Amino acid sequence: MNQISSPYQRAASHGALLMVCASLAFAAGNTLQSVLPWRYGMSSTGMAFWQYLIASVLMAPIVMRIGLNKFRTRRPLIHEVRALASALGVHVFVYGFATGVPIWQMVTLLATGPLFIIIGSTLFLGERVSGARLGAALAGFVGAVVVSGVGTEHLDWRALTPIAAAALWAATDVLTKYLAREETPETLTVSLLVLIAPNHLAILLLVNALAFMMPPGVANGFPFALPHGEGLLLLLALGGATAAAQYLLASAYKTADAVYLQPFADLKVPLAGLIGWITLGQAPSVWFWPGAALIVGASVFIFWGENRSAQARIAAAQPCP
Repeated sequence: MNQISSPYQRAASHGALLMVCASLAFAAGNTLQSVLPWRYGMSSTGMAFWQYLIASVLMAPIVMRIGLNKFRTRRPLIHEVRALASALGVHVFVYGFATGVPIWQMVTLLATGPLFIIIGSTLFLGERVSGARLGAALAGFVGAVVVSGVGTEHLDWRALTPIAAAALWAATDVLTKYLAREETPETLTVSLLVLIAPNHLAILLLVNALAFMMPPGVANGFPFALPHGEGLLLLLALGGATAAAQYLLASAYKTADAVYLQPFADLKVPLAGLIGWITLGQAPSVWFWPGAALIVGASVFIFWGENRSAQARIAAAQPCP
């Protein structure tokens, strides 16, 4: 038994370490997304475009190693809709930072994503949802509502931006699950990397054309304008953090099961709050801590419950002595 379980345990530990590193990279990126519009006056849409263009350039060697021949697909329209939903989610998310939503609130409200994924998977993919998963998703949603400050003077319409981003990224995940039924992970990876930059550019041009209709903070001046000096270095760091986070995330999921890794992925919530507090002085509200605890607790619960179920299935499959 030890010889069998030891490689699995090593893989699980490696996957957990990769996910913690990914969470740190995401938290660092979230901090930079807040700093660049606030201190250097970057357009939120321009920042998103340059962020993912830089990340795409840094990821180019990986794309070439995978091979562009993996881009062949029978469903190009669904791939485009998937990339567009992902790009829109990014722009909505960074707009929230540009309008002054604190990091801790932005990141924590993304915990509404699993609920949207369950709804989409049930309605459009015909998947059956266990009571444990539904309960954990609802608990995470309640935690996000608590963090948002419902019933206090701190809640306004801007708190809806990370929830909208979570819904768009959930749509991306549901479409990925749909495409994964007949296409390889390589095709899914290459298609997103190739298509996301043109979609960011299209969104940027559209927002700029409609700038006179948008609230302040969406488009400030020339959207392609780059910051100078320290701001440019921070933008390059943001692109690097984005590329690193995506690569570490993919590596973690390749190494260990997603259900096992979820509690470690949720570490980005307290990490983002802590980094924002230290670097930007954005002290979380009193509602952050119970809400974040509920979100992390829900993830730990589903991890524990499904781990027990997996062990029970393995035990049932073993022949009796």
